[in-house]
Amino acid sequence: MKVLITGAAGFLGSHIVDQCLAQGVEVRVIVRKSSDLSYLKTLGSKIEYSFGDLTDVAAVNQAAEGIEVIYHSAGRVTDYGNYSDFYSANCTATHNLLEASRIKGVKRFVFISSPSIFADEHDHLNLDESIPYPQRFANYYAKTKALAEQEVLEANCPQLVTCSLRPRGVWGPRDKTGFMPKLMGSLAKGKLKNLAPGKHVLTSLCHVENIANACLAAAISPNVGGQAYFITDSEPLALWGFVDEVARIFQLPPLEGELNPKVLKITIELCELIWKLPLLRDKYSPPISRYAVGLLTQHGTYSIAKARRDFGYNPEVTTQNGIRDLKTWIEGNGGMEGFLRHL
Repeated sequence: MKVLITGAAGFLGSHIVDQCLAQGVEVRVIVRKSSDLSYLKTLGSKIEYSFGDLTDVAAVNQAAEGIEVIYHSAGRVTDYGNYSDFYSANCTATHNLLEASRIKGVKRFVFISSPSIFADEHDHLNLDESIPYPQRFANYYAKTKALAEQEVLEANCPQLVTCSLRPRGVWGPRDKTGFMPKLMGSLAKGKLKNLAPGKHVLTSLCHVENIANACLAAAISPNVGGQAYFITDSEPLALWGFVDEVARIFQLPPLEGELNPKVLKITIELCELIWKLPLLRDKYSPPISRYAVGLLTQHGTYSIAKARRDFGYNPEVTTQNGIRDLKTWIEGNGGMEGFLRHL
């Protein structure tokens, strides 16, 4: 079997490559020549390269030639940019891959979505897949991921089985700009405060190896056609207790007290007002946003019962083992300074 993996030069995509190779699957990746290929190059001739942009129809069609399964993990995940940037990277790219799948006879399409499409200013506890898409989205990322996911699910048919996986807070080795390095970066500056004083915030995270394993399991299941699935680690975490533990294990400054909710609200409103300016919105990440603060102040836990039932999802990497492996990886790759240099 030969598979095509998008986003392979990035965090999650590179781990999907690893899992496929470990199972003896032939791997082709579609990447831009400007991408950071340092990790992929360590794999030598084990993978085949197809160079091009996912918005280029000809390049995508060429990459899909002879492919049975596509794992689509590429996308724009930043918190800045205009709508056309997000639509092109998340919607147009997905559409091109689906069209190429139909033309080239691809049999399976596994899309990486996100629970962020449901982000709002409410607590989510043990949310399951019955939740409808919202009428309004938190940001451009959430909206375009939702649009892309809907097209993927609607494309399901006997000739092309499609599904969508929604991992929450992906973390682990090789992450350079995601949830965990941002958290550690804030701790390293010695200025991170508890943003939800008095609230026992529960959150779900997903180790990168768990979602990579879920991708491969979903790709061979007879039960996933046209379905979406939340994917997380086994148990939810007490968020701010987890932050304290990360600070202790990685010898970072601890939390510096609490932030008054009224001060936080005023700060967010002021920042969002300023960031309406295109010069800032399109080129720079805001220092704080309603969306980002929501991840740290609202419950966000998700049921994985459907994934367990339909394709036997079993999150084998525990939080404890994942933290241990991350620490080992950081120490072997430039230490904490090297880990945080991309922020």
